[in-house]
Amino acid sequence: MSSSLSPVYVTEAQVPARGVIYVHSCPRALGRHVEWALSQVLGVDVLMDWTGQAVAPGFVRGELSWQANPGTAAELVSALRGFHALRYEVTEEQTPGREGERFSYTPDLGVFRATIGIHGDVVIAEDRLRAALADAGTDNEIGERIKSLLGAAWDDELEPFRYAGEGTPVRWLHRVG
Repeated sequence: MSSSLSPVYVTEAQVPARGVIYVHSCPRALGRHVEWALSQVLGVDVLMDWTGQAVAPGFVRGELSWQANPGTAAELVSALRGFHALRYEVTEEQTPGREGERFSYTPDLGVFRATIGIHGDVVIAEDRLRAALADAGTDNEIGERIKSLLGAAWDDELEPFRYAGEGTPVRWLHRVG
């Protein structure tokens, strides 16, 4: 007697990802356009609480916490790609089967992407470290390559803007659908 078994497909319910977008500096006139771009990705109307950016007079800053499908951080960065005057960071916490991510953007440096571990640390893949070691000739060069892998140039440029934003109100949004 032979039995024919049909395959059973088990799918995990997709766990929503959580993240934050920090717009560290935005020309005041672009604020509403940034909100529209974010709204297109999140599927809800975005209204950010903009406050003045002390480091850059005439610019504003705002933060937005979000909850949506995994991969939304990359979508948000893509939606902001045409706004060259911004300085921002987008983070996404890890979810089952996906590592966390952090994207940083400055007008001078462009986009930096890092994998983020469970404790918020930048994680550098072994092959990238091995390549940095193989390509560098001196200890100083090794240090510079590791700083580059960690996004040190973006951190250096964004740090004054981060500090100036302490105490800024945060609004939570959840993607619908």
